[in-house]
Amino acid sequence: MVATTETFGDGGSIGLLDRERIIARPGFNRWLVPPAALAIHLCIGMAYGFSVFWLPLSKALGTTPDSCTNLNLASALFTTTCNWRVADLGWIYTLFFVLLGCSAAIWGGWLERAGPRKAGFVSACCWCGGILVAAIGVMTHQLWLMWLGAGVIGGVGLGLGYISPVSTLIKWFPDRRGMATGMAIMGFGGGAMIGAPLANLLMTTFRTDTSAGVWQTFVVMAAIYFVFMMGGAFGYRIPPAGWRPEGWTAPAAKSTMITTRHVHLRDAHKTRQFWLIWAVLCLNVSAGIGVIGMASPMLQEIFAGSLIGLPDVAFADLDTTQKASIAAIAAGFTGLLSLFNIGGRFFWASLSDKIGRKNTYFCFFVLGIVLYALAPTLAGLGNKALFVLAFGIILSMYGGGFATIPAYLADIFGTQFVGAIHGRLLTAWATAGIVGPVVVNYIREAQITAGVAPGPALYTGTMYILAGMLALGLIANAFVRPLSEKWFMRDEEVAALQAKTAAANVGPTGSFGIGTGGLDGKALVAWALVGIPLLWGVWNTLKASFALFG
Repeated sequence: MVATTETFGDGGSIGLLDRERIIARPGFNRWLVPPAALAIHLCIGMAYGFSVFWLPLSKALGTTPDSCTNLNLASALFTTTCNWRVADLGWIYTLFFVLLGCSAAIWGGWLERAGPRKAGFVSACCWCGGILVAAIGVMTHQLWLMWLGAGVIGGVGLGLGYISPVSTLIKWFPDRRGMATGMAIMGFGGGAMIGAPLANLLMTTFRTDTSAGVWQTFVVMAAIYFVFMMGGAFGYRIPPAGWRPEGWTAPAAKSTMITTRHVHLRDAHKTRQFWLIWAVLCLNVSAGIGVIGMASPMLQEIFAGSLIGLPDVAFADLDTTQKASIAAIAAGFTGLLSLFNIGGRFFWASLSDKIGRKNTYFCFFVLGIVLYALAPTLAGLGNKALFVLAFGIILSMYGGGFATIPAYLADIFGTQFVGAIHGRLLTAWATAGIVGPVVVNYIREAQITAGVAPGPALYTGTMYILAGMLALGLIANAFVRPLSEKWFMRDEEVAALQAKTAAANVGPTGSFGIGTGGLDGKALVAWALVGIPLLWGVWNTLKASFALFG
């Protein structure tokens, strides 16, 4: 692709994707930026729903020959005659979130220099291109190509796409930082609600006697996602330096926890505050992602026959047909948790604008500790409604933690490098993506080895350990304090960094006629383009959830 250029004031030129090209001009409506961010996040959020492909892929070759019984991970990567195991495919999920955290950390600084449009463009190429490489892996039955395409290349796209709108939205909505990032980041939680039913629909359409329909589904979804992500990337605009919403004046500091200064990217990780917030995110996510990973088996093993009107029948006593029935109901439980995850991203992030980020995390940890500690009691009582509600609230705080953390960082470190700092902090997510599931799975296996039968007792120890993780997070959050003066950049240094995005021929601050318009016709169309698919996903999730209480 050859980018068009135009002359810039210093005699250079600006490419179509360059940061200077997307400085907003008078008449631009800031409410066009959140749907652009959502367009990208709803696409990359399908990472949460990729497990919908595991079972079809594990049966892609039909009956597995006897010679495949001793298949190991190394041989599974290159076999063309043996079906893949679900565990081998599941490594793609791990790669997603490890690469997300690593790529966000490595290229976060580049994003601040290059701007969100270029980052969104590269994200679309990596995410959709990675899915196409994975499609070739399915066609040729090469698992290593699946890992490379979806896991590695796609994972890089996830990281760049995830952080691409953060800094931009915070700068567009200084009056509502939490709400703005919550609107975008809830899209990442909602991507699977759209992508998973769409994938099932496409696989059903393409399935034949000789094909599971997966590679064709990958190709179609990659094409759809590419269109949406490009629309999002080219919809990004950044405000000129000194811009503020029309009629809005920054209020007098209500808290020393909110700075008006800026910390350079090179210094952020040297502060104690960065690592405390890193621990806060890692511990909150480790506990939440552990629940996500075991949600379906946990509900089935705890409530067993009561899910289908047989309250006295334990899980081990159910026949194959009955287990299939409760598995379908458990899928509804998983979908319901997704709704809480998404709603929590917007609710808690918006609430943080009122009560502060540190207090919001105090709510997460205190309420989470109570709910995890009560979970075994609720399971023992057999109270399905309260059990589901408790874990719904827990998952809302899991999602809320992701949505609130960018505003927390902006409060402590300023907005100049918040996108890049957020990128580095996402290594906490990569760590939690390994720690949470591993801890939860090993505890469960240890309980089974010790002779604990499937039921509430199987998860009691797990709940108490997850509560302990949140207690450590509570302590880390309590130690977060405002930064010392020595960490902030000088005003001249900030001005030099902002020079290329300063509005021409205007004063140093003001609205400049930019950002006005509210939800006008153009903004409503943009919101409809992302809102209608999201509502379709919500409806499908609700339908699947009805069986839980049917």
